[in-house]
Amino acid sequence: MAKKVLIVYAHQSSGSFNAAAKNAAVEVLTAQGCTVDVSDLYAMGFKATATAEDIKGEVKNAENFCYLEESKLAWEQGKLSDDIMEEQSKLTEADLIIFQFPMYWFSVPAILKGWIDRVLTNGFAFSQEKRYSQGIFKDKKAMLSFTTGSLESMFSPTGINGDMNVTLWPLQNGILHYCGFQVLAPQIFWAPSSAVAEDRKSMLESWRTRLQGLLEEKPLSFISLDCFDEKAFQLKPEVHEKHASKEFGLTVGIHLNKPLPPHSQMKAGC
Repeated sequence: MAKKVLIVYAHQSSGSFNAAAKNAAVEVLTAQGCTVDVSDLYAMGFKATATAEDIKGEVKNAENFCYLEESKLAWEQGKLSDDIMEEQSKLTEADLIIFQFPMYWFSVPAILKGWIDRVLTNGFAFSQEKRYSQGIFKDKKAMLSFTTGSLESMFSPTGINGDMNVTLWPLQNGILHYCGFQVLAPQIFWAPSSAVAEDRKSMLESWRTRLQGLLEEKPLSFISLDCFDEKAFQLKPEVHEKHASKEFGLTVGIHLNKPLPPHSQMKAGC
């Protein structure tokens, strides 16, 4: 069955390397029979701030406004703003979501963070009962595809920027995995702005090659919610004991005071 893909794209220029990476994904995935939809956030003028304006009509508590609670109630009542509802509809239809962006300050651009804050609302994208491995989007895949300004060596365990696996943990675990997504390994384009034309071309060709089998890739590994107790959400004693003699921690975040598992946020099977 043909798959539906949503690319959430965050770059101002149609002549950018990010635009070329986005265009390559559209071209290759479409050629495979996929239906590809692109949310071009800058072209859309997408609102980045999560405010009461995102809710149609009166809010429940204007004096002590809480976006988490008010957006959940508005989602339940069909009162979220049209731009949010449109993006949620796209996300609901998609089997795979690709976030294409330049890394800003070790994270995503503000306009993309605004999409995350406003579209992945409480109730629609997660709940107290449905998160992580039991999350709402557990049947969907998602991935980050981004450019860096720094060289790959600078994002290493001995580099000045630190280990890229650590940088990725809040985005891939704290957002994507939290909502239940099966998270594919990121596509990282290392410092294309300082690369020669031939190297930039090679980066895009590698991306095109990967795209050919992207839908069949296995996701990164995360710890199942079943491994934690239901009160304090601590690792169950038997899980902790099982890994006590292992050389590395379980994940970047749940490391058990051991060395971090190498490449666990960058390669499947690590």
